[in-house]
Amino acid sequence: MRAHAVADPQGVTDAALARIDGNASRNSYLAVEPSWTRDQAEQLSAGGSDSQRLLYGLPIALKDCFDLDGFVTSSGSRFYSQHNSPAASDSWVAERLKAAGAVIIGKTHMQMLAYGITGENRDYGDCVQPADAMSLTGGSSSGSAAAVQERSAVAAIGTDTGGSIRAPAALCALAGYRASLGVGDWRGGAHLAESFDTIGWLCRDLRDLPLLAQALFSLSVVTPNSSTTRVSVLSGSLAEDCDAPVLASMSEWEERIVRAGAQVENFAPDFFRDAFSIYAPLQAAEAARLHAGFFDEFEPAIAERLRWGASLKPEEIAEWRAKHRIFVRRTDELFMRADFLLMPAVPLQRLAAGEDQTAARPRILRYTTPGSLAGLPAVVLPSKPGLQLLAARGNDSRLLEFAARLGRLLAAEEAA
Repeated sequence: MRAHAVADPQGVTDAALARIDGNASRNSYLAVEPSWTRDQAEQLSAGGSDSQRLLYGLPIALKDCFDLDGFVTSSGSRFYSQHNSPAASDSWVAERLKAAGAVIIGKTHMQMLAYGITGENRDYGDCVQPADAMSLTGGSSSGSAAAVQERSAVAAIGTDTGGSIRAPAALCALAGYRASLGVGDWRGGAHLAESFDTIGWLCRDLRDLPLLAQALFSLSVVTPNSSTTRVSVLSGSLAEDCDAPVLASMSEWEERIVRAGAQVENFAPDFFRDAFSIYAPLQAAEAARLHAGFFDEFEPAIAERLRWGASLKPEEIAEWRAKHRIFVRRTDELFMRADFLLMPAVPLQRLAAGEDQTAARPRILRYTTPGSLAGLPAVVLPSKPGLQLLAARGNDSRLLEFAARLGRLLAAEEAA
């Protein structure tokens, strides 16, 4: 199903509920109340079809770091699920979904505290792909990816601090969109690191992203006056670190971008290699402040990062902040030559379930943290694995327009 208003919210909702937890780990969702969900659909049906509500009757999944009235927000942690009270009101995100006519199916699995990129979780089990029980979804928006892949949701809310929408979208062959830093409202949302946290979507089809962005963020997509689009494609040593299937996806999408009428040239930003080393301490320091006093309640690897963040001295943080500002300036300069940057979202094809992913985390984050540091909007172009298309900060509308154009081209190819 594409993202458009439906005629029978109750029937669509029943079909969606029948598909929940369709992965082998049975954990796409952390909280589902079928009767509550059906009540939403019944109320919509009683009010009559409303095509002006952009998500009317559509089953949408909500990441469990956003409050939903009457539900406990766990942030992927049993400690918080047991110590937090049920939310007394909706988060801004949940409010927007309901106002747009969505039927919220439930709250999805996520990596603990959103502090991970693989989809693993000690408390709730590792999240595997509904389409491939031997592969992790990626994280931290793991259940959101699983929900879309299993079709219990047409689209799902995710967050992206260091790649938490982009990695699962890329690994699960889905479309994804992380908004520019500062777009949307985090009221009622549990932050990981406020300097980098962004909100966004996972779905199946690039053509749906403009509507989803309009429904959530009131972003209108306008066709640009100029038909000339310039895309810089990652080259050099960072691209050479990718596995062969990733490079094959790069070639396929580069050809498709050219067929879409864009001008393509290579770029080799060697300074991108510094991104993870700048990002990691700043993220850890901010996360440590948010979860102070509770470190021992979390997975050992996460607790270790939090302790490291808490140990950093103000003068050390100041040095990393200065490097961050330089990194942002250098990244902004790249958009003087290009409208978009095309690069891998992940450097590998899959994360094997049950294997040690310690080495995979920094390897993936080398590709996602450049966009995170610069606060860039990103769209994941679906393939196996998917790629990321980055735009200048605040240039979400043009990015979504171009992504939809590529989506139409892809759909025509698949139909031929």
